[in-house]
Amino acid sequence: MRRVPLAIVLVLSLGLFSVGKAGSSPEISERPFQAGERLTYDISWLSISAGKAIMEVAREEGTSSRPIVHLVTTAQSNPMITKFYPVDNRVESQIDLATFLPEHMTFRRREGKRKNDFDYTFHHKEGTVTAVKDGTSDILPIPPDTQDAISCLYFVRRSLPLKPGESLTMNVHHDKKNYKLEVRVEAIEMLDGHWGKVEAARVLVIMPFQGIFLNQGNVRVWFTTDERRIPVRMKAKVIIGSVVAELISGFPGKPAPA
Repeated sequence: MRRVPLAIVLVLSLGLFSVGKAGSSPEISERPFQAGERLTYDISWLSISAGKAIMEVAREEGTSSRPIVHLVTTAQSNPMITKFYPVDNRVESQIDLATFLPEHMTFRRREGKRKNDFDYTFHHKEGTVTAVKDGTSDILPIPPDTQDAISCLYFVRRSLPLKPGESLTMNVHHDKKNYKLEVRVEAIEMLDGHWGKVEAARVLVIMPFQGIFLNQGNVRVWFTTDERRIPVRMKAKVIIGSVVAELISGFPGKPAPA
């Protein structure tokens, strides 16, 4: 039964449903998200609620020439899952909006008996990252335009053309290693959910490694095709059934369910 909770952790945390295009400028100039955005997801497995995750654009600061945005993602298991595999994660990332690259990221991981604290400071001009895991620090090389596990989700919302056949690859640094991720737009579909009926692009995320939340394998994400490009649904197949993250709060004009 251990592998099922691990897959639930993957979707609970949301951070690895993310892409960017290494070595190029974003194709979309307007930002689809602003400070104050708060997206809440219900996570389910075999139609059983497993927990909730929240993605926030917490605040913006800095100067007009160098604005900084703070992103926060939290994930918690519900009481039933907590009995045998508790999850209580918090990730914070700071993005330089002039370059759309991460400057600093912290990750407080609490998953079952696993307790880790990560701290990454990116030095893009030097091509390095200062990576600290549980107090052990290393200065490591990174490829150009490297993203972290949270910043790249917002990068894809800004950069990926939501048209069937479009694809992007990106460099991502995680757990003191560099990886390449690829995403592909598979189709445009109409989805029904708490938000009503919306047009969404179905995007395949090809995961070549065990990511932040201990899952290896492909994930599908549905982004609305409007100007906000909101990820309204995420789905990962597991040994038995699928784990699904469904947006329940944060869609314009739709209150959270009771």
